Amino acid sequence: MIVRDQFLIDGEWRKPSSSARIPVVSPATDEVIGDAPDANAEDVDAAARAARRSFAEGAWRGKPVEERAAILEAAMTLLEPKLEQIGDLVTSEMGLPTSIARMQIPGALATGRYFLEVAKTDSFSEVRRTAYGPTAVLKEPVGVVASIAPWNGPFNMAISKILPALVAGCSVIYKPAPETPLDGFSIAEALVAAGVPAGVFNYLTGDRAAGRALVAHPEVDKVSFTGSTAAGREIGRECGGSFKRLQLELGGKSAAIVLDDADIETTMAGLAVGSFFNTGQVCAAYSRVLVPRSRFDEVVGALVATAESFVVGDPFDPSTTMGPLVSRRQQERVLSYIEIGKSEGATVATGGGVPTGLDKGSYAQPTVFTNADNGMRIAREEIFGPVAVVLSYDTVDEAVAIANDSDYGLHGAVFTGDPRRAADVARRVRTGTFSVNSFTYNTEAPFGGVKCSGIGRDTGPEAVQAYYELKTVNLTENMEPLFS
Repeated sequence: MIVRDQFLIDGEWRKPSSSARIPVVSPATDEVIGDAPDANAEDVDAAARAARRSFAEGAWRGKPVEERAAILEAAMTLLEPKLEQIGDLVTSEMGLPTSIARMQIPGALATGRYFLEVAKTDSFSEVRRTAYGPTAVLKEPVGVVASIAPWNGPFNMAISKILPALVAGCSVIYKPAPETPLDGFSIAEALVAAGVPAGVFNYLTGDRAAGRALVAHPEVDKVSFTGSTAAGREIGRECGGSFKRLQLELGGKSAAIVLDDADIETTMAGLAVGSFFNTGQVCAAYSRVLVPRSRFDEVVGALVATAESFVVGDPFDPSTTMGPLVSRRQQERVLSYIEIGKSEGATVATGGGVPTGLDKGSYAQPTVFTNADNGMRIAREEIFGPVAVVLSYDTVDEAVAIANDSDYGLHGAVFTGDPRRAADVARRVRTGTFSVNSFTYNTEAPFGGVKCSGIGRDTGPEAVQAYYELKTVNLTENMEPLFS
């Protein structure tokens, strides 16, 4: 049992103000593996006020960006000896096979270091010559940031949310998902040990009530949230009332368009990751696969074989390539959507239930639906599990229309041997991110969505820029050197 009984607030590890706890349940075994305190409004208020005090005093934001980056680099260096331990903890919390989880942790730190380099090479003051005289445009940290993360990539998400905000000079209150509260404590401990000043980073664990209190707190200037579209709508309504800055990375129902000249091996390599990675618990997943009628049977046959090639089981077994869903609740959701698909008239080409011998834990079979249309719920609503819906089309125009006929617009792909056709489809599909002949999550380019998939971008240089406000200072001529 891993028991955590304190929050990081104002540079100190403090006891929570209530005895409420969050149990952490292994999705592989259904056993409780640990617990963490459940923050209430009093704890949130203490963290928000600490963050506001630290920002107002300016001990962090007043440092040169190089000094902030050096402290954050020191924190990541402290984390490096713990990479296997952290990876195994992620596996225990949410079921990602340990062989994959251990590889992801160094990648997350590399992304964090990328953000630090972006900030160090940025310009925070630009003087423009205008018709009204010289004008300085300054970048200043947005203020106190409430970051609320999902459970499907807890350590990666923590690094991607915390590092850009801190290196920009903001003060941060970070709340992980209640399903995965444990691994983030290592980041909090490293930041304290590296010398991040008191109040600049605060770590709270808690359920949805804690998240709502954070979003509504008057000392919070910006909310960064990754999660469901339904929760994003609620957060948007709350932030709109006080004009808090808002960054939302929400759901998706991304379409992978397979053209008639696509190489089948390349396509299956992309769909294996795009449709089934992390047991399908990826907002950018290719959950709709669009296939020309002329190659329908061939592609479906290959996709079924791909789905059936996954070894579903104990995430700590080196031979496992697909672990459980994060919880029994998520398993029930995925299985209920499979039943919805059947009731709508779609055909289960493979999968469709719980793997034999895996009744204990939150497992589901990789599932492929055929005989579906884009009006079915399984083609329109985010399932967040290893479920791919194959849709047929006759022309590329029809394929693009089907891809765009969605409330979402997070990711998408085209598989083709013709670069010109790939470029044409990429430009016409309305989405924030798009891949060609692959499933690519490029942390050095902006990632985010349009429509109901969110607002803002979470990676690339834009991830750091998102934590600045712009200030215009109209100068007299003799002031220009002071801002150059």
